[in-house]
Amino acid sequence: MEFAEAVDTVLRDLRAQCAVQPEIRWDDGIGITLWAPDGSGQGLTPHPEGTTAELLAHLADQVQDWAVEALWSEGASAVWPQCPTHPDTHPLAATLRTDTAVWVCPKRGTTVARIGELKTR
Repeated sequence: MEFAEAVDTVLRDLRAQCAVQPEIRWDDGIGITLWAPDGSGQGLTPHPEGTTAELLAHLADQVQDWAVEALWSEGASAVWPQCPTHPDTHPLAATLRTDTAVWVCPKRGTTVARIGELKTR
């Protein structure tokens, strides 16, 4: 999986469940920056030499950092993605399970969805 495809996969989850959406800018065709409504930006970087699953989890962590900051700056609950079992308590965690990148409830350890497959809320 190429970097651009991996970014698109993670951004599907952001579009599905985040109240704040970024302005997305490609930087000279080699990187991408997510811009928040308040003007702050965060660049996304590829995993140096990982598998597709590692790349997805790595990008999901970066997008999660952006989302939490963007939500907080907008006065919204700074929890993304929401744990369906524990809403507004903690976000899901991006991790690897059997070579698959997934969102997991950190409290129970249960898999909620593959990264890129969160359901629209």
